[in-house]
Amino acid sequence: MRLFIILILLAFPALEIWLIIDLTAQYGWWFIAYLVIVTFLGWRLIQEEKQLFAGRMMQTLAQSASPGSALFGSVKNLIAGILLLIPGLMTDGIAVILLLIPSTSSPSKAAFKQGAANDDVIEGEYTRED
Repeated sequence: MRLFIILILLAFPALEIWLIIDLTAQYGWWFIAYLVIVTFLGWRLIQEEKQLFAGRMMQTLAQSASPGSALFGSVKNLIAGILLLIPGLMTDGIAVILLLIPSTSSPSKAAFKQGAANDDVIEGEYTRED
């Protein structure tokens, strides 16, 4: 069983490299442009997830909900971003599948929308005078 897992782990990068070379030979700069765009999108996904993680956790804890769902959604998005950074079509496919898995952190989004309709919120502007 260990040998089978090791063979899969060794075959995956070799297959990925072969696929990149073959698709670059077929599609030329279009495939290179695809790899650059997907890498940029993966980088943006990681950056946005790092910024939103603390807010999601605080909101989940404020609602007395389990932080596991927010943690799962963030880790899932971070792994998908890392897979998008790695050049290749198979890793991009795995990343898309990860992004399509629904996370249960959507109640925090619904609570955020409910909080915006709250009558206790007072909006205003201020200017800082030094």
